[in-house]
Amino acid sequence: MVSATPETERITELIRDVAAEEILPRFGRLAEGDIREKAPGDLVTTADVEAERRLTAALTALLPDSVVVGEEAAAGDPGILDALGGDRPVWLVDPVDGTLNFARGHPCFAVILAYVHRGDTVAAWIHDPVAGETMTAKAGEGVWLGNERQRAAAGRPLTEMKGALGNGLRRRVFSRLKAEGSEPPTNITRYGCAGREYMDVASGKLDFLAYGGRLKPWDHAAGVLFHREAGGYGAFVDDGSPYDPGRGIVHGSLLLAPDRDSWSDLQGFVNGG
Repeated sequence: MVSATPETERITELIRDVAAEEILPRFGRLAEGDIREKAPGDLVTTADVEAERRLTAALTALLPDSVVVGEEAAAGDPGILDALGGDRPVWLVDPVDGTLNFARGHPCFAVILAYVHRGDTVAAWIHDPVAGETMTAKAGEGVWLGNERQRAAAGRPLTEMKGALGNGLRRRVFSRLKAEGSEPPTNITRYGCAGREYMDVASGKLDFLAYGGRLKPWDHAAGVLFHREAGGYGAFVDDGSPYDPGRGIVHGSLLLAPDRDSWSDLQGFVNGG
């Protein structure tokens, strides 16, 4: 049985408070000592660390039997990902999704939070601190931006679709098209922030998303729930299996589309078939 989740609005308020106190005051004001590399090209800032610390303390206080798996904590101790396979409820936290944008002063970043129990994403939040927007979802209850229910885009021809590809997948797809003598489509974008991309695909502003390589649960669990609750269809392109946050960090190419037919149309484009 799933442990009861705190009220959506209570978590929304918590995320907004942490963003207002730990993230926004540092935006555009980071000192040299506030930025470091966890790995080549993988940045972490003081805002990431302090926001995750605040969220971890507050979430475990609200739900004492829960475990927090945060991006920064997992970087230091990958073993905490094992909690996703256990019986205790897990909060997945990405304190600043789009850290490179944040560090460069580009206002496209988000706070992502998902509540997972026994491999199922039960509830999710993505907050854009700059826009002041928070999207929320509970399984079976739709996805909402404020009081407005969100819907994924309707299916339409591939040439008319607008989508976003993760950086690694974008490079591979564009390199393949160039080798084939084809021009890359002009309707492909990238935000550098999965959280904002998931918000836009759930609201129909984007038709599809695709991410490849090493997929981390704090980046994708919330957004996949949003897309599903908005009426979209998503699966891994190699075997058609659904995304499962309980597997932790997985390798593969995940494709989200308006419906099953659109997904099939896009599968070859993304996977080279």
